[in-house]
Amino acid sequence: MLAALQRIGHRPPPAVLVRPEDILEAVRASMLLGAVVPDLRQEITILATDLGELVRLREGIAGERKAIGSEMEQLAGERQRLASLVEARRERETSAARDIETQRGAAGALAAQAKTLRDFVERMEKEVSVANRAAEAASQALENETRDLRQRMAALAFRDPARLAPKIAFAEARGMLPLPVAGSQLRGFGVNDELGVATRGISLSTRPNAVVSSPSDAWVVYAGSFRSFGQLLILNAGNGYYILLAGMQRIDVSLNQFVLA
Repeated sequence: MLAALQRIGHRPPPAVLVRPEDILEAVRASMLLGAVVPDLRQEITILATDLGELVRLREGIAGERKAIGSEMEQLAGERQRLASLVEARRERETSAARDIETQRGAAGALAAQAKTLRDFVERMEKEVSVANRAAEAASQALENETRDLRQRMAALAFRDPARLAPKIAFAEARGMLPLPVAGSQLRGFGVNDELGVATRGISLSTRPNAVVSSPSDAWVVYAGSFRSFGQLLILNAGNGYYILLAGMQRIDVSLNQFVLA
């Protein structure tokens, strides 16, 4: 219909004069077409523009759907990989928990067998030495191959707050170690106690719920109660040096944990 009207508007048909009334009808038709055709052309142009925009939008939607499908596939792969990592981490945590529980039981057995604190520390040191020798023997070949890498990592560890090795050797830190807690000193090192025995440490008086921290970077080798010492924390500062902290209300670190000064 629109195409026919357009053709008529561009090339009007010759008038057929049969009767006078036909002339009047032809004039009226011509006037109507002259008024309608421009509006129809404008509408057709608008419709063509809208149709082109619709086609563009459909193509864009199709492209977006394809991109979303690809991203969903990638997301599914990432989720699967994450699930595998979570499962692997859960297995490692379970294994580590079993190892810690075994070591905690061994430490408890040593504590029960020890007659004195010195005896306990000596037994603990022997156990640590045996474990260290076994670990060194098992990793000697790997250490020889990766010595340079370990040295670089050790150098970085001095600048890393999450380091897993002491920043400086304990023997070199003599005179620089802070007190483990803020408070007043009750008894100094080497002072005779009530029984006339020279003390091998210092005693501090603190406010209630004071925070106690390790004076040196070290590994936790024992955390628990021991005889009259109450809550006892034994820290391995490396190279045969140990730090003993006792008399605390509670201990918030666990066995084998590395603590920072």
